[in-house]
Amino acid sequence: MKFSRLVAATAIATTLAALQLTPAFAETLRLSHNTNDTTTWQKGAEKFNELLKEKSGGELDIRIFPNAQLTGGDQMKQAEMVGRGALDFVVTSAINVTPLVPEMAVFSLPYLYGDYDDVDATTAGAPGDRMEEIMAENGIVVLAWGENGFREVTNNVHPIKTPDDLKGLKMRVAGPMYIDVMNALGANPQQMQWTETFSALQQGVVDGQENPIGAVIIPQRVYEVQKYITPWHYSYDPIFVGVSQKLWDSWDAERQEMVRAAAEEAMTYQKEITREDTASGIEFLKEKGMEVYEPSAEEIDAFRQATKSAYDTWAQKVGPDLVALFEDAVAESAGGAKPAN
Repeated sequence: MKFSRLVAATAIATTLAALQLTPAFAETLRLSHNTNDTTTWQKGAEKFNELLKEKSGGELDIRIFPNAQLTGGDQMKQAEMVGRGALDFVVTSAINVTPLVPEMAVFSLPYLYGDYDDVDATTAGAPGDRMEEIMAENGIVVLAWGENGFREVTNNVHPIKTPDDLKGLKMRVAGPMYIDVMNALGANPQQMQWTETFSALQQGVVDGQENPIGAVIIPQRVYEVQKYITPWHYSYDPIFVGVSQKLWDSWDAERQEMVRAAAEEAMTYQKEITREDTASGIEFLKEKGMEVYEPSAEEIDAFRQATKSAYDTWAQKVGPDLVALFEDAVAESAGGAKPAN
């Protein structure tokens, strides 16, 4: 009997200790993102949840919804829902926010950037700060910048070596700016949700698409339905973790600092693994049977000149002052040389 009472007392004490260490309830928040659960977007979201649970002592938990499930696959609608407080968090790319915030297209102007240093000079500098202010005006607090990456072009018809090679091709695009870019190149752009794109490529509804290698083309297995790829680095697309301004304002300064710290650490991780996957991606795609054409500097310049009209059009739409802020940051990163566009 004494032994049984001892065991019972020990069990009760252990349970009470566990209860003291566990919050009375965990607040579950919802996060939506565009892609499937194999991508670095998903891995970044999972890391954010892991860090948030750790930093909050289990008080905060995130339920992740890939493939824009909460908006019926509509990747553009996610940010709008966060902006009005109907959704807690979003991980999305700048180009997918342009219907709500046209200024976000500035990140993706054709051939604005030369390399990752140029990119980091904007997301981590004054341009990034300005974009965060603009997003806050639309009800979204940008917590941290991650990476979708430089967008490369794939298709099933023939190698793309010159602007003329795009003429007549039916190209899936993600947003309005890319429609103008593809029109400038003589292609036939088709805007569609990413959730519809794989089957559209598989069935020949569209001939090609453009997306980053590490964040999308490899994890989404685009190589299974596309034969040719040209790494032309024509446009860059960051992603970000955004939180509803309404939810943000309901937290005290300590919780805000904790959430932002978790997001920044998670997106640093997401950016690192995306760049690692991109660096090894070309050889991987070759192994998977894709034909890779790597254009020369002169050939890249031909694409740059062919897309200049789209650059100029969207520079006016997003605002010359904002574009100048980005161009100046890129010029400083490049040692004083402004982008050719």
